[in-house]
This record gives sequence, C-alpha cells and structure tokens, in this order.
Amino acid sequence: MGEITGIEILVVEDEEAICRGLCDVLAYHGHAPTGAASGEDGARLGLDPRFSLVILDVMLPGRSGFDVCEELRRARPRLPILVLTARGAEEDVLRGFRAGADDYVTKPFSVAEVVARVEALLRRSRRAVRDEASSFRVGSWRVDPGSLVAEREGERVTLSRLEMDLLALLDRERGRIVSRRVLLQEVWGYEAPERIETRTVDVHVATLRKRLGDEGRKRIETVRGEGYRLAT
Repeated sequence: MGEITGIEILVVEDEEAICRGLCDVLAYHGHAPTGAASGEDGARLGLDPRFSLVILDVMLPGRSGFDVCEELRRARPRLPILVLTARGAEEDVLRGFRAGADDYVTKPFSVAEVVARVEALLRRSRRAVRDEASSFRVGSWRVDPGSLVAEREGERVTLSRLEMDLLALLDRERGRIVSRRVLLQEVWGYEAPERIETRTVDVHVATLRKRLGDEGRKRIETVRGEGYRLAT
C-alpha cells in the first residue's frame, strides 16, 4: 500500500528548526503542512476540519500540548493526533495517551519514523469498515462503535476512535489471541510493525481496562508473550 498524499497536516512545534524540518519532509511526501508555534494557535487551528492530522509537541509556550490534545479530542474525536515527547520521558507518553493522543514519537526522531507513523495514522483514519460495525457486548457493557460509547445501567463511557477500533477488533476475534503485531497493523495501520518500537498497544489496553472497570480487567486478557484476547 502506497503513501496517502495531498493531506493537510497541522504541525504544532515551537522550535522553528524542527517545525520547518517536519513541514519540509511532509511536503516532500506530497502533503500540505501548516506550522503553528504555540498552544493557543495549535488549539485554534486544530479545530479547523481541513486538517486531517495533527502533529503536536507536548512542550509549548502558552498552553501545553496535553491541554491542546484534550481540547481537540473532545471537539474532533476522530482526528488523528501524533504527539512529540522527549526521549525517555515515559510519563509524557502516558499522559499524552490519557489526553487522547493516538501515537507518539520521541525526540530526537528520524524522518523515516515520523513519516511511517503519519502514514499509518492516515491509513487507519480512512478505514470506514469499523465505523459501520454493529454494537456488541463486553460483559455487562453494551458497546456502540458508531457513537463511540459503552453503556450499562447507570454508567456511560465515551471512548476514543482508536480505543473503539481496538475493542472492536478484539470482539471480532473474540476468544482468539490477537498479537500486538496484528493490532499494530489493523488498528494503528502500520505496514511493517516489526520495525516499530512502541508501547502504544499495551498502554491503550490498560486504558480500556480502566475505563471499563472490573469487567474490562476481567474480559480483556493478556496472553503473555502472545498478545491479547477478549473473553467469551
């Protein structure tokens, strides 16, 4: 599958050299990038529906990238968001996921890695099959992929698009082990997941379990060394 081109991408990064470099690389690969240097500008521009993806640094003047991520996620639940973090700052990665980020890249990063993750997120966002999936159950929860909502008596939880896609895939393979490699291919859109070093699957599974409480922890099983399975 080739690269998806001609997409408008917002790059929110206050370091001018990094912002310019990212924009140049994205333009080289056929995209239409726009740079923003502050949290305020990132939040304002990110609400514009012409942007199909946002690359967001977490350390920004004015408003933090985490705050911007949360605002964009609330307003545009299907918007792919890739956050940039400092190398080794694991708490930033976890906080970014909690704020609604889909994936992350650590600084300093390679051009190839950024392009691979951008293309993967764009591929995933264009897959409409899971948007049309029927509702299903996870224990006492009724899960509706169309509205991104899980409900049970007295409780209602809104999931991110990525969390819903992950849960829907586990449901379609219910009772069978789904490897991290398959999850990275089918949910995140990576064409060569074996080349990607990321904890995104494990973190999103942990978040799903937390959101669905005891049922989530009981039903979403870890099969050590193999992957994950949704219990029947």
